[in-house]
Amino acid sequence: MKLYITPGSPYARIVRIVILEKKLQDRVEIITAQTRHADSPYYRINPSGRVPYLLRDDGVGLEESALICAYLDHLEGKPVFDLPAGVPGWEARRLEALARSMTDGLAVWIRELVRPRDERSPALLDHEAQRSRRMAALWESMIDHPWMNGSLNLAQLTLACGLGLETRNLDLQWRDGHPKLCAWFDRLSKNPSMAATAPPAAAFTSGAA
Repeated sequence: MKLYITPGSPYARIVRIVILEKKLQDRVEIITAQTRHADSPYYRINPSGRVPYLLRDDGVGLEESALICAYLDHLEGKPVFDLPAGVPGWEARRLEALARSMTDGLAVWIRELVRPRDERSPALLDHEAQRSRRMAALWESMIDHPWMNGSLNLAQLTLACGLGLETRNLDLQWRDGHPKLCAWFDRLSKNPSMAATAPPAAAFTSGAA
């Protein structure tokens, strides 16, 4: 199988962590895709141009990190990332959705910062900065939840991979005033699969004070 990624994508990072946790490194080749180029050969593989994208051995492609993670988790019939049944499962889904909401906003922010400075939308940058502060405050109040502190799960990975974008966006200051969230993230970041997939640092900034 082949997994197409970009090194800074938090969604691709989630899948890469699952590959390491499931010890599937020998079965999945990781390939850096060229995106945001009109003539990229990657578009012939995945017309949407999005990552992550898993090309199975039978030639069928899977898009979206949650789908890819579920497929890889069940590949050998011994899933470890499945959600519990009943009410606990809905609570787990709620937390995962909140984690994805924060990460989605942070990813949009990064994509805008990648654009040339004179093409960026100040309104969008401010909107995402404000959203990040609200979400960081929310997670500071919720990070003690048992689901965020038990066995590794996709809610934890999604939130941690979003927060990890701090190394790419110098304006992302989610740590300020959030000691519990900082301690949680720093503890999770010591996990070998997290450390091995850390995004490359960049100096993206809006230049705002």
